[in-house]
Amino acid sequence: MTSILVRRLAANVLIFLSLPVLGVGAATTPGAPPPSAAEQQATISATAHMEPLRAGFSFPTQTLRYEAEYRFWTAGVATLKVQRSGSQMHVLGTADSTGVVAMLFRVQDRFESFFDASKLCSQSLNKHTEEGSHRRDTQIVFDYKRGKAVLNETNLKTNQKKQEEHDIPGCVTDVMSGVLYVASLPLLPNATYAFPLNDGGKTVTVQAHVEGKEQVKTPAGTFNTIRVGPEGDYGPLKNRGRIWIWYTDDPQHLPVQMRARLFWGTLTVYLTGVDSGK
Repeated sequence: MTSILVRRLAANVLIFLSLPVLGVGAATTPGAPPPSAAEQQATISATAHMEPLRAGFSFPTQTLRYEAEYRFWTAGVATLKVQRSGSQMHVLGTADSTGVVAMLFRVQDRFESFFDASKLCSQSLNKHTEEGSHRRDTQIVFDYKRGKAVLNETNLKTNQKKQEEHDIPGCVTDVMSGVLYVASLPLLPNATYAFPLNDGGKTVTVQAHVEGKEQVKTPAGTFNTIRVGPEGDYGPLKNRGRIWIWYTDDPQHLPVQMRARLFWGTLTVYLTGVDSGK
């Protein structure tokens, strides 16, 4: 029973540390059932759209460091590096399980995303995922001229390859850059922002609800924050609990804390440090 619990914990640490914290289109929880037929046919809401970059906002060049905590012990660590690359933003993410979780279920993932620095449309997403005995390389290219998300994936254990194409609207975000996209929004009190997100499969609608303001204390400092409760059409956390993200209550909207309240307990991911310009 303990082994099963830790494995589930590791899987959900993965969801957060991989930074698909919006809970949609994220890595599949090991042992979880595949999406239902209705979920596979999910289409984006008519109100879902990508907002252009708000006036005066620019993405800071920095590296954010996080830890995941479950019942007062550290279950994993992650980094999110943001840098400029010409007219695009380049996002690099890492996610690693630690301690008991790493011994029973190893997670070592690497992510790389590019998105347009002004229109915020995702251009590509590369993932190298090592989760337990599963090892995969995944590349997703967003071909807006054809209106397709093109996925190429290789199972590094069996060398089995998969290619898929799915429809996308004129602009979407992905599971890496989506966290930064929400940071770019005004996050006005009681507002809800609906936008399309794609992870190589069906495009889904994410609704980011601005729920209120709180003061949050993390190892990186104490912050006045805006609490956002994202919900998605489907994904590993749908109907399994609630998730929240706390952004700093300033123009930068730095993501300083994330939390999942699941049927087996609460998992918190918090900011431990910021390296500017790196």
